[in-house]
Amino acid sequence: MFVWVHWLLNVWVFIGFSLPPSLPPSLPPSLPPSLPPSLPPSLPPSLPSLPTLPPSLPTLPPSFPQTNAIKTSKYNAFTFLPLNLFEQFQRIANAYFLILLLLQVIPAISSLSWFTTVVPLVLVLSVTAAKDATDDIVGDIIKLENNQFVTADLLLLSSSEPLNLVYIETAELDGSVCVCVCVCVCVCVWEVRCEPPNNRLDRFTGTLTNAGQKYSLDNNKILLRGCTLRNTEWCFGLVLFGGPETKLMQNCGKTTFKRTSIDRLMNVLVLCIFGFLAFMCMILAIGNRIWEQRWGSEFTAFLPRQDGVDTPFSSFLTFWSYVIILNTVVPISLYVSVEVIRLGNSFYIDWDRKMYHARSDTPAKARTTTLNEELGQIKYIFSDKTGTLTQNIMIFNKCSINGKCYGEVQMVTRKETVDWSFNPLADHQFSFHDHSLVEAVKLENVEVHSFFRTLALCHTVMAEEKTEGELLYQAQSPDEGALVTAARNFGFVFRSRTPESVTIVEMGKQRSYELLAILDFNNVRKRMSVIVRSPEGKLCLYCKGADTMVYERLDQSCSKLMDVTTEHLNEYAGEGLRTLALAYKDLDDEYFSRWKQRHHEASTALEDREDKLDLLYEEIEKDLVLLGATAIEDKLQDGVPQTIEQLAKADIKIWVLTGDKQETAENIGYSCNMLREEMNDIFIVSANNPDDVRQELRSGERTLGNKPKVVRDEEVNGEYGLVINGHSLAYALEHSMELLFLRTACLCKTVICCRVTPLQKAQVVELVKKYKQAVTLAIGDGANDVSMIKAAHIGVGISGQEGMQAVLSSDYSFAQFRFLERLLLVHGRWSYLRMCKFLRYFFYKNFTFTFVHFWYAFFCGFSAQTVYDEWFITLYNLVYTALPVLGMSLFDQDVNDMWSFQHPNLYVPGQLNQYFSKTAFFKCALHSVYSSVVLFFIPYAAMYDTVRDDGRDIADYQSFALLAQTCLVITVCIQLCLDMSYWTAVNQFFVWGSLAMYFVVTFSMYSNGTHITFPASFPFIGTARNSLNQPNVWLTILLTSILCVLPVVAYRFLLIQLRPTINDKVGTLTNHMRGLHSWIATLLLTLFIYGKKNCYCICFPFHLCLAFASYWLARSSPVSGVR
Repeated sequence: MFVWVHWLLNVWVFIGFSLPPSLPPSLPPSLPPSLPPSLPPSLPPSLPSLPTLPPSLPTLPPSFPQTNAIKTSKYNAFTFLPLNLFEQFQRIANAYFLILLLLQVIPAISSLSWFTTVVPLVLVLSVTAAKDATDDIVGDIIKLENNQFVTADLLLLSSSEPLNLVYIETAELDGSVCVCVCVCVCVCVWEVRCEPPNNRLDRFTGTLTNAGQKYSLDNNKILLRGCTLRNTEWCFGLVLFGGPETKLMQNCGKTTFKRTSIDRLMNVLVLCIFGFLAFMCMILAIGNRIWEQRWGSEFTAFLPRQDGVDTPFSSFLTFWSYVIILNTVVPISLYVSVEVIRLGNSFYIDWDRKMYHARSDTPAKARTTTLNEELGQIKYIFSDKTGTLTQNIMIFNKCSINGKCYGEVQMVTRKETVDWSFNPLADHQFSFHDHSLVEAVKLENVEVHSFFRTLALCHTVMAEEKTEGELLYQAQSPDEGALVTAARNFGFVFRSRTPESVTIVEMGKQRSYELLAILDFNNVRKRMSVIVRSPEGKLCLYCKGADTMVYERLDQSCSKLMDVTTEHLNEYAGEGLRTLALAYKDLDDEYFSRWKQRHHEASTALEDREDKLDLLYEEIEKDLVLLGATAIEDKLQDGVPQTIEQLAKADIKIWVLTGDKQETAENIGYSCNMLREEMNDIFIVSANNPDDVRQELRSGERTLGNKPKVVRDEEVNGEYGLVINGHSLAYALEHSMELLFLRTACLCKTVICCRVTPLQKAQVVELVKKYKQAVTLAIGDGANDVSMIKAAHIGVGISGQEGMQAVLSSDYSFAQFRFLERLLLVHGRWSYLRMCKFLRYFFYKNFTFTFVHFWYAFFCGFSAQTVYDEWFITLYNLVYTALPVLGMSLFDQDVNDMWSFQHPNLYVPGQLNQYFSKTAFFKCALHSVYSSVVLFFIPYAAMYDTVRDDGRDIADYQSFALLAQTCLVITVCIQLCLDMSYWTAVNQFFVWGSLAMYFVVTFSMYSNGTHITFPASFPFIGTARNSLNQPNVWLTILLTSILCVLPVVAYRFLLIQLRPTINDKVGTLTNHMRGLHSWIATLLLTLFIYGKKNCYCICFPFHLCLAFASYWLARSSPVSGVR
């Protein structure tokens, strides 16, 4: 349903009239004393004439939007706290800990103080709230002046330009860096009817009614919010849409939230952890009931039961008590730590100077902080060609005119460029080597003149002439700019344009053509036409577009010329050149008058306007006469072949999805080393019906030897490529054939899809995501790549010649395709490795911490008493173990970036999820179970019936708690040191600083002064100084730590010796670590034997020598052959 906007306005309405509240208060502060008398003496035929100004102006209609303010922020000073807390507690983990906090305030359930949960929860909420506050932005009101942003979606009324044109730059709106032109509507009393608010930037549907006459309103008469006014002193317009109804804001809708595979795995694991937590609590609750029934009555004198609490109810309360005590199995700090790690790794991408493009002053940018580790798991890359693999800097290279090919020159004469001195308006930076084409122009060859006349007239380029003869073209695409520049140099100079005319200079003579209609280019039509009237009064239609589209509309008399031109086109495409076909048609005045009337009716229709116009375009664009074809060179970017080769060695498959011809796409494939002559076969799928497409795919499948109904990557004998065009791809993507296509494609080394539409690009990505358990990445530079970029797991935008739309829709952006190698093989792999190490270690340290409580329950009558001091429970994750693991997760490297490039197969383990998976998680849990058994029972046995050196009893709860927690902190620090591959000063500071912090805080909290000040909160008075001065306590700590890490060191040592991974085989660092593990294993075994039985002390020197010998041998025998 359409929106009616009834409004009476005059171009002078802004003088002496208070602005309506819907218009921005930031219009130019001072208007000119009088509007310039330079309105065009005769208005365009499509626009109404100026009626008399009404005596009074009506009031604003109540339905008009009341504000133009845009609020892009989620919060303000009053709503920040409640809204942010509401959002944070929608996360399951935060809500879970809030429930735990509520349980802790129930005395009958909780044996822990409230601060053990409040302090971590408040810290996590505060850090997250601070991050959300900094991410929140506020929109601005923008002035409508020259070189300033437009404030709303406007219907243009008047401008300072003589012909009421407005020059705009749309870089902030759609990414285009060109300057476009809009036409003002100079009327006084009128009625506007337009479409409702939508997000279509390339289309506007509306009508203007004046004195019973309807006039079409399209994009050329609308100025959208987000554009920038250029070369125009001022302009006025009617606000059609303001605030959130503008097309800019309509395009800012919510996008699909992308989650990494690790995130999805974490969700499953957290649910499993919750279930395991409930299982442990159930076991301990049952244990409490059994203990209460058998021995509970013996302790009622010391622990009297509360009224109404019988054995079953006690078991029920115990269940919830242990839910509180064992809650650390799901650590709240995990989520905030993950966000900090991702943020840090994003900064590394932003700061990487090796991904900075100096020529365009463009750094790499991580536009999201949630997908970094996914960059280390990419299996499929879907790439655009033009502007992504190529430079998108077009050079007119060759052409075919009336069956003759121009531009083919011998290499000997290649250096002799054409002399442009005959043309004073030529662009001397343009070079061409075939002198015969210039001679044909000078000899006034009719077909050659018609060819270049078409190039000079059929386009949307704007010309700017600051000084006489110095022309500067502003083109919406590099192709158009190259073609218009070529016509300029060959004597057909595009000079200027107005909404009604195009002025060109033909061989030194200026001629003005009346512009009657523009048949726009789009991705469906793939062609553009203009209808003009020459100064002699002759009507003609000029058309340029894709050869397939133009050929379908040629007259039968062009069949022979079409065959010759097709040979030239195939030759050009084989050289990797971009081609277009040119044609024209003379029109009859009477027929055109009737067609123009129907065109006016279709252009003023509010429903199905585009479909009606397409039918009219199809009608008039037939029986065309072929003129020839153009060939434009678009060179590869630097480093593209090398990058693709490196990514292929990393077992990453690259599919190219392009709109170019099949021959052009194949040529680029060879240039990029994607297709090679030594390949066993390259399958071409180009059929035009579903049966033939199915047959061609099955033929390829049989050659590859794949089993039916299996979609997986298999090893095939040899290397194969697949090239499929858009017509065949449309059938291949149908439900009945998509699996056959995918099976065949997945077995090929290279896949190239040509002549594809933006929708087909997204469909190919979705197909791979649907059936393959693989991470996908899409990379492109233009608006036609946006759907593909949004469909992939990760989208990468190239900031190139086609604007910023791809960048604005992407997750990561940079200026050159070659930077993708560093993004994946270095930053992606490091991010994935760091995150996996972090998760494995984090689960280990927290599971170990929690399981000790579980074992202690069997020795405290299942009374839900904690094994540690409450303050230790509070500070364990926040202070004692937080920084070391963050240091490892931010700075760790298994190999440096140089070796990552030298050994691309280091990337493969990430694709196979080898570093963190359900199996790795299960191993962490088993490791934690073992460590918790050692950490509980060794100190328990060492403290049982033990006295100090002075004969005093040391076997008390507080001394045992201190010993257990000290063993835990030291053990997890040693484990982290073993996991660390790359030591920095920061890591050293974090590890040793955390250990020092533990002892400083422990001695401070257990001191007399702290106890006297807060007696209820710090009951462990004197425990630290009384226990940690005993030699047997330190021997117990040493023995416990050795027993905890000994199996890990031994297992890793044997694994490196017997089954080394690719990481173990690369780099001297691995060799050093191999020797270090061997030395530590032998040394720890020796220390264990020596500490266990003094009678074996004679073996100590022998074992020590053996340790050093094994370390030397390990260093002397390189694993990878590189020392």
